Amino acid sequence: MKTRWIQPITLMGTHVVLEPLSLDHLDGIKEAVLDGELWKLWFTSIPSPETAEAYIRSALELRENAGWMAFVVREKATNKIIGSTRYCNVDEVNQRLEIGYTWYAESYQRSAVNTECKYLLLTHAFEKLDAIAVEFRTHWHNHKSRAAIARLGAKQDGVLRNHTKSANGVYRDTVVFSIINLEWPVVKQSLEYKLSKQY
Repeated sequence: MKTRWIQPITLMGTHVVLEPLSLDHLDGIKEAVLDGELWKLWFTSIPSPETAEAYIRSALELRENAGWMAFVVREKATNKIIGSTRYCNVDEVNQRLEIGYTWYAESYQRSAVNTECKYLLLTHAFEKLDAIAVEFRTHWHNHKSRAAIARLGAKQDGVLRNHTKSANGVYRDTVVFSIINLEWPVVKQSLEYKLSKQY
């Protein structure tokens, strides 16, 4: 089997743990999406309890076929699964990747969880994988996500008009942000400062 650029790894923070997604996490994923009925958000793609197994199987196929790496997010204090995120759209040749497919149970949104998750993923990408750029993409109408990405220190690269078609046939405009390796030291410093204030 081909050796992948991104190897399975557990990333440990102060308050969250990211561990490679597997079918063993199915019940936890189902429980997490019920907190806020997240699958009802029209501008994002989050599994329902009924589609959670297919969601996990798809993530594992993308791991096998495209080198992606999906994680579950656990709250460290309780060991409870509270969301998911992944390295996606992986370009091994050019050492670029995207952090995406991120969602958290509603009661953990607008907390320090997202900041710490992104800090762990970005640190690993830039300092262990030697990535030259990390992208973030979101729906034009997902204003909460766009603001959160900008707060991380990412810069908007542009908007991909009519980028993808949703299941109901409506086209999505995708906003693309990125952080490049030369920007990482100051972004890291900013994230560490935010985390010191949030916790």
